[in-house]
Amino acid sequence: MNVYRIDEERKRREQERKEQEKREKQQRSGPPAINLPNIIIGFGAVLAVIHLVRTLLLPVTWDDWVIYFFAFWPAKYTAAGLAALSPFDLASSVWAFLSYSFLHGGAMHIIFNLLWMAIFGSALARRFGAGRFLAFSALCSVGGALAHLATHWGEATPMIGASAIISGHMAGALRFVFEMGGPLGTFRRTDPAAYFVPAQPLAECFRNRQVLVFVAVWFGLNLLIGLMSGPIAGQSATVAWQAHIGGFLAGLALFPYLDPVPQRRN
Repeated sequence: MNVYRIDEERKRREQERKEQEKREKQQRSGPPAINLPNIIIGFGAVLAVIHLVRTLLLPVTWDDWVIYFFAFWPAKYTAAGLAALSPFDLASSVWAFLSYSFLHGGAMHIIFNLLWMAIFGSALARRFGAGRFLAFSALCSVGGALAHLATHWGEATPMIGASAIISGHMAGALRFVFEMGGPLGTFRRTDPAAYFVPAQPLAECFRNRQVLVFVAVWFGLNLLIGLMSGPIAGQSATVAWQAHIGGFLAGLALFPYLDPVPQRRN
């Protein structure tokens, strides 16, 4: 009986020693160099590769064709514009509601969007998962295009950039990141459960000072980046405020329908 107990005690101590060595190894290795969800890394890489190919490899004439077929042109949706379009042009007017978000006007434009997607898109991706995140992003892109079309009807100036999507990411993330126990809350958590706290009701969002500050900074920086952008396909660049607002409102409205976590009630 005593021999059995000694053997059990030896096994227990050996197990504790292995667990301690494992914890020390994890502490020595530190956190991963890139602590971003895979979908954010993949989506960001696609945007970056497209921009590098356009700016470094494609001749200017070819890039102009890319802008023509994949940017969002309000002029294509008028009666006269639709009548003059070829079948391929008509198809491009459909996919342009999404494809414009994959094109950017310059290095500052894409870097700015990638940085903000790393902040707010990552929080949303951890909560939603890859499938819901991509669906949410696509809907915010469409929302931004519709808002731009409604306010720039018939204009022959292209719109490009993922800002409507990023605006939607911000709107969705603001619903939960500042909550108690959320990743940016006053009393925050650092484990994965921080991204699954119940979202605050929409009526409470804009009574939160942190939310108002983030929204003001986001739109202020958008204005600055837009003013620094160069011409696109021979057309003067403009700040697509309406598209940003359209993506933001789409994010606010659609978040509850894709959120896997039951919403907190007042």
